[in-house]
Amino acid sequence: MIGIVATLKIKEGSGADFEAVASQLVEKVNANEDGVVYYDLYKQDETTYVFLERYKDQAAHEAHGKTDYFRELGAQMAPFMAGAPEVKILQAV
Repeated sequence: MIGIVATLKIKEGSGADFEAVASQLVEKVNANEDGVVYYDLYKQDETTYVFLERYKDQAAHEAHGKTDYFRELGAQMAPFMAGAPEVKILQAV
């Protein structure tokens, strides 16, 4: 199993718009990716969001990043971002 903790900083005042797009991504991932065990979005504070992700294996994680909706919705989230996401990749024990 692969675990991902992706922390995203967004621009002040863009939370609602960011959440609208990010929520679409969560829905599409959970509906379409068999290799995803868990994929959800959390809000830490007004400008910090965290995606918690769990994949069956490395291949499932790689497939996730290649989906059309990931690329499309990722591009739609970009204008709200205050920088590159911090991504931690973890191996299950």
